[in-house]
Amino acid sequence: MDLRPQLGNKRFDPALDLRRHLRFPIEVNIRVYPRDCPVVRGHTVDISESGISAILRVEVPVGEVVRLEFKLPLGDVDVLALVRQRNAFRYGFQFVDLDPSHGAIRRTCRELSMKQSETDGTI
Repeated sequence: MDLRPQLGNKRFDPALDLRRHLRFPIEVNIRVYPRDCPVVRGHTVDISESGISAILRVEVPVGEVVRLEFKLPLGDVDVLALVRQRNAFRYGFQFVDLDPSHGAIRRTCRELSMKQSETDGTI
């Protein structure tokens, strides 16, 4: 999506992150269940309250809704997600069905945010 027309005369900065939720680095094993393929295994890169990115060795179709399973420090997650993007082996997933996993995701993001703030010295 090209945001230049929406920004008027301001110079477009691709580094500007216009996401709804902050992303936090986290590396855990993940299992992806595409519709017509066997399970795909990989590991996560980062997480937010609205999505997760992962490195996968097998192609998963962009635009497909898949089931994701992964373990967070604060609970197991089993959630549906839309494959939003792919860049080489890195995939971006947007959560589409968070109940009942939303609590574990939200608490994990909150905890990671606090740890990041402590590390950055902003607390």
